[in-house]
Amino acid sequence: MIPKAAPVITVDGASGTGKGTVSQLVATQLGWKLLDSGALYRVLALAAQKHSVALDHEKALDVLAEYLDVQFIAQLNDFPLVILEGEEVTGTIRTEIIGNAASIVAALPAVRAALLSRQRAFREYPGLVADGRDMGTVVFPDAELKIFLFASPEERALRRYNQLKERGVSVNLGDLIKELQERDKRDQERIVAPLKPANDAICIDTNRLSVEDVVERIVREIQGKKAFPAISELNLEFGMAE
Repeated sequence: MIPKAAPVITVDGASGTGKGTVSQLVATQLGWKLLDSGALYRVLALAAQKHSVALDHEKALDVLAEYLDVQFIAQLNDFPLVILEGEEVTGTIRTEIIGNAASIVAALPAVRAALLSRQRAFREYPGLVADGRDMGTVVFPDAELKIFLFASPEERALRRYNQLKERGVSVNLGDLIKELQERDKRDQERIVAPLKPANDAICIDTNRLSVEDVVERIVREIQGKKAFPAISELNLEFGMAE
């Protein structure tokens, strides 16, 4: 008898919708595995930069993705540590430059195919919370629960602006809005796995919701799903990085 695959919750959405923070909180409270799929594309973009591979050189990027030497180490209340070829690059992959580069390489069919099996390998017991842009539509179409978060470019840019200001980074709000709009257009119009909610996804507008509100909404959905083990109460702890 073939064992049933571990349950999966997918959390998709554009940059700045809060999916990273929400996914980490839900995974932590459930005691499940976490997949930050966006980090894989960011790491690949950084590796391309490191090895002088052009972002439109699909064949070279395909090879680089297949042999990507990357390690994720979970941290409490922060991003997971990311190790690329023995070097800690957690902060580097979170820059706007690498984020935009990741959006470009993620649009390449060969790159997405190369990383698909690696992403699916994260599906382990007791369960997985997968954060990305096509987790519910392509990577885990059979997920027990699919969430899609959205918010306006202006709201998402403001969140990013406040984050960067808190870190002492000088940034222009107007530039952030423009960059997000360009990234959204690229993600939504790409031929392979465009950014869109799965047909059976639960869409949540996060414009006026706190992280706590979104997590509580997802917890209610989990509790109402017969596919999941009974979950009576979760002692939610907030404050993790977005």
